[in-house]
Amino acid sequence: MAAGLLAGALGLTLSGCAGFLVPAGEGEPEPTPSDPYRVHADKLPTPFPSASADVSGRPGAQGPAPTPTVPAGCPSSGVVVGMGEVEAALGHRAVGLTLTNCGSKPYRVHGYPAVRALDEAGDPLPVPVNPGSSYMGTDRGPKEVVLKPGETARSLLAWVSTPTGGDLVEGDALEIAPAPGMEGRTFPLEGSDVRLLDELNMTAWRTGPA
Repeated sequence: MAAGLLAGALGLTLSGCAGFLVPAGEGEPEPTPSDPYRVHADKLPTPFPSASADVSGRPGAQGPAPTPTVPAGCPSSGVVVGMGEVEAALGHRAVGLTLTNCGSKPYRVHGYPAVRALDEAGDPLPVPVNPGSSYMGTDRGPKEVVLKPGETARSLLAWVSTPTGGDLVEGDALEIAPAPGMEGRTFPLEGSDVRLLDELNMTAWRTGPA
């Protein structure tokens, strides 16, 4: 009986040591990352702006008020002039001019565009420019207009372009500015039938039809 007890004890001892005979890394659970390497939502950098964040600068807003900026391509004045296609009628020519507020705040307009006829070298030509009505349009006179961002005022520029119209000068382009003393843009006169100029007549800047 003593021999049997000794064999049983030896068997228990060997089974209890079986864990030491398992090769390292096999059958053991993977280590759990320690807390410093865990990602928690409350540990992310803050604040993160949300799409609904109020940045208007009003009381309770979640950020500073945005600084108004002039869109790319918009002059520092905040307004840009444009010229449409030249229309013809019985030897008379007319073209619509536009003045658009491309800035971020209201712009006050009162008066007429500044217009010059240019030769092919870009030099001014001796072509008279008059505010007032013409065969192609009626001038209602200047009126103060406040253009909100994106709004447009209009003017009509007209001239006679026929050899019987008087002393004519051939122009290569027109320089248009929002007002005297302001920077203008140059627009070429396309086609020989519109290059002959006697004098230029223009209406005041107005909203709606010129």
